[in-house]
Amino acid sequence: MGICRKKRHSTEEKEAVFLRKKITLTRAIALAVGTMVGSGIFISPKGVLKNSGNVGISLLVWLACGILSLFGALSYADLGTSITKSGGHYIYLLETLGPLPAFLRLWAEFVMIRPANMAVVSLAFGRYLIEPFFAPCNVPPLAVKLITTTGVTLVIALNCWSVSWSANIQTVLTALKMVTIGLVIVPGMMALGNGHYENFHDSFDTTSLVIEKLPLAFYSGMFAYGGWFYLNFVTEEIVNPKRNIPLAVVISLTVVTVGYLLTNVSYYAILTPQEILNSDAVAVSFADKGFKSISSVIPVLVALSCFGALNGGIFAASRMLFAAAREGQWPALFSMIHLQRHTPLPALILMLPLIYVMVSIGDLYGLLNFYSFARWLFIGLVTLGLMIHRYRHPEVPRPFKVPLVIPLVFTIACFFIVGMSLYSDPVNTSIGCAITLSGLPVYYLVVQKTRIPRCCTSKFSKYDQQCVQDLGNPCDLRSFLHTSHCLSSFLSFLSSCLIPSLLTY
Repeated sequence: MGICRKKRHSTEEKEAVFLRKKITLTRAIALAVGTMVGSGIFISPKGVLKNSGNVGISLLVWLACGILSLFGALSYADLGTSITKSGGHYIYLLETLGPLPAFLRLWAEFVMIRPANMAVVSLAFGRYLIEPFFAPCNVPPLAVKLITTTGVTLVIALNCWSVSWSANIQTVLTALKMVTIGLVIVPGMMALGNGHYENFHDSFDTTSLVIEKLPLAFYSGMFAYGGWFYLNFVTEEIVNPKRNIPLAVVISLTVVTVGYLLTNVSYYAILTPQEILNSDAVAVSFADKGFKSISSVIPVLVALSCFGALNGGIFAASRMLFAAAREGQWPALFSMIHLQRHTPLPALILMLPLIYVMVSIGDLYGLLNFYSFARWLFIGLVTLGLMIHRYRHPEVPRPFKVPLVIPLVFTIACFFIVGMSLYSDPVNTSIGCAITLSGLPVYYLVVQKTRIPRCCTSKFSKYDQQCVQDLGNPCDLRSFLHTSHCLSSFLSFLSSCLIPSLLTY
């Protein structure tokens, strides 16, 4: 399993090794829709309803989240066509606001955002896949976690194996996701056609509305739309990005917003608000109550939908670590690419341990609030950076240029939601804030290396250079063992040098 840097320094083979342009417009739409339509529409309705207080406000929250996501996606499309590097949030913060915000985003992504997000999606995958086997009894949490870790490992292995395979599977699973949503929407519309409007009575009764809980409703709703920014993680792999990124953004957000609204209306046509609040798997409860003939099919399709969201999220997020390593803010080992498969293999493997840790916690809604603070804070900073970059560098070509009012509205909304969440859920959001700020000493110790002991920098440089120079023989056992040695060396460096340094900082 040989991997190398961007170019192979060999006298025999001069071909450059890089991330290939294999993502067409169809695949880009599939990636965007496939990462948005995952576990969110099947677990978020409970969180949105719980924190919005009634049916009417919850539907308005879903619509508002769709509009905000479109504003954010258009802003990112502007950035993606003017800053043509892969890496998403990280690379845009680096180019617009500087290295410190970029590193803090990278740190939060690695330590908290990505593991927690993948844990939420994979736990939904595990629950929906295994729940039919235990009905009507409760599913043992350990069984859910075992299925979850198996699914995560399989997705990582798939992304290590082939870009084309993971992209093609994403396209197929996206089609299945739309079938799944259709199986929810059509019966719900039929129920409404038969006059079942009782669950929509007093839809805007404000007696149960708690204003300070609304940001948590937006967290749940925005989580369901969360895949709109993943296209910007893989900019370098998109065919004709100046045309295809904006097109993919508009098409995917329009399809998903309409689909989410109709799906929620269908849920309320069959289930009472209390039944939704009592359910851990809304789609299963929907099928069990209204349409038993498809009740055995829905959980499997939902599980496949979650698997597709896992695949898309991991596919895109690994590119952020790859881009950070290439920019010098992460070990060079993780800028390496498999010689034959052209996948960022070390960056993919690095994500596994912390995902396992988050899965072991197992609290879906606690994890959601926990990482959402950092996610939306930095997304707001990215769109703020877009406006600053426009002002500072008017000469930069922008093939797709959005009106400034779009990133302005989106930035204000992000900061408002983030600020209010500190009041709504102070425990989880404060923990998320503290973990994000813990990246400050790491930045000054690792990136600004004047504060790190010389013995540690020399040890780390030795491991890093050894990994870069010695890896090269493709797909043999020695290369595999050496890859494992490099990864263990990196972890050994963190435990033996970096952590003691932090404790004495």
